[in-house]
Amino acid sequence: MRISKEQIPVKLDVPGARARQLSNFGDASGTLGAEYFSLGTGTDIAPLLQGLQDDACQAPHWGYVISGDLVVTYTDGTVDRCVGGDVFHWPPGHSVRVEHDAEVVLFSPQHEHLAVMDHMAGVLGIA
Repeated sequence: MRISKEQIPVKLDVPGARARQLSNFGDASGTLGAEYFSLGTGTDIAPLLQGLQDDACQAPHWGYVISGDLVVTYTDGTVDRCVGGDVFHWPPGHSVRVEHDAEVVLFSPQHEHLAVMDHMAGVLGIA
């Protein structure tokens, strides 16, 4: 699920400040980790997810695409394209491919995403 900032409803609009707010944008519980990813064109994490449940990342993420273009594929066949300026929620069961160099900020349940990152590091042989 993605949304551009222009699609997020304006909650407050006063001289010098505008606040946009979207309710019910996924369910977060537990401790969150903050992550910043710099991803090059052609990066595809699918091979690094092999061996996880459904061969997909099972951690939900919330974040913001600072720049670039990513394609997110879900295990149910749904596909999202997230581009610079998009706010997103990626539920469990996804993979990411980078179409154009990207800078992305993620907030993820720490325990779940650490397990995925450790698995990917193991596949890369850097664990």
